[in-house]
Amino acid sequence: MAGDETKGTAAEMSAATLSQWQLVRRAFARHKVAMASVFVLVILYLLAIFAEFFAPYRSDYYDLPRVYSPPQVPRLSLKHGFHTYAPVKHIHPITQQVDYTLDRNNVVSLGFFVKGTPYKLWGMIPGDRHFFGVSNPDGLPLSGLPTFYLLGADKYGRDIYSRIVYGSRISLSIGLVAIVVTFILGATIGGISGYMGGSVDVLIQRVIEIMNSLPRLPLWMALGAAVPPDWSPLKMYFAMTILLAFLGWTGLARVVRGKLLSLREEDYAVAAKLLGAGHGRIIFRHLLPGFTSHIIVCLTLAIPGMVLGETSLSFLGLGLREPVVSWGVLLQDCVNKQVVVDYPWMLMPAVFLILLVLSCNFVGDGLRDAADPYSSN
Repeated sequence: MAGDETKGTAAEMSAATLSQWQLVRRAFARHKVAMASVFVLVILYLLAIFAEFFAPYRSDYYDLPRVYSPPQVPRLSLKHGFHTYAPVKHIHPITQQVDYTLDRNNVVSLGFFVKGTPYKLWGMIPGDRHFFGVSNPDGLPLSGLPTFYLLGADKYGRDIYSRIVYGSRISLSIGLVAIVVTFILGATIGGISGYMGGSVDVLIQRVIEIMNSLPRLPLWMALGAAVPPDWSPLKMYFAMTILLAFLGWTGLARVVRGKLLSLREEDYAVAAKLLGAGHGRIIFRHLLPGFTSHIIVCLTLAIPGMVLGETSLSFLGLGLREPVVSWGVLLQDCVNKQVVVDYPWMLMPAVFLILLVLSCNFVGDGLRDAADPYSSN
């Protein structure tokens, strides 16, 4: 018993010497599901950043003879190594239904860091190496190589996996950019509301309540429909980002307002005011850093909402449109129920979307549990 008490006392003394961020990091590391979710998010964002390298084909690559080709499962054997089998296309003579069977005699060799279609990473760095794809040890022309569709092909014979990877760059970046705008609006407006109080606080809170009372998806649809359809993809991208951020800052503003109401009368805030510090300096330099972890939690939990907003609008045809590739644009092919029934792999973008939403929520839960580390020590 004495040994346990000694260990407990030593642990308490060790925790007392750590900073708040060190305690948060240590508490978060004990959340196994959140740590696994961080690993998933890192993979997703690496795919988005280096899309040209991880995608076997360009997003606009198509092979019309292979429309709706099913996923090709990679296999490993001593005889053929890392390989898959080429599908053979069959068309029903009456219904014209497309079907495929695997040709066991036609082996497609696969490999990592293979040469493929040339690209420019981020539009600047030329390259032709891809993380994985069809192996070409004999140096054959790229046009003569068999195609490999890991997650199948769409109605134009385009590789769904490659398009998902390219689409992650748009969908994930919209979430991050919208969160930055949300943070600026939420922290500023919420900070002014909580710090100033009085009639300013009442006015801002009534505006927030009115915005929260409006149904989110119909309002998104109305604002999305108001965007001119002839806008360039870049203009549409920033319009979507501003639209999502404009309707998403209210939650963070209320969190900031509630925290500042309890912190603005603290001794250090009053001392800063007596020393002549301006309102902006007191809010952003002295008060906001006191609950940064709570702000991070709110922003982490808001990212899935931003991505889902873009996906919903693009799926309904009110957001991004072809030739832009995003997860919402890819899911437009699933509007037809018969397509989903006959070719279920067209729903693969939704699997990546679900994975992103679950991972962000688990990370947010882990951060929320670790945001007050002193409560468990």
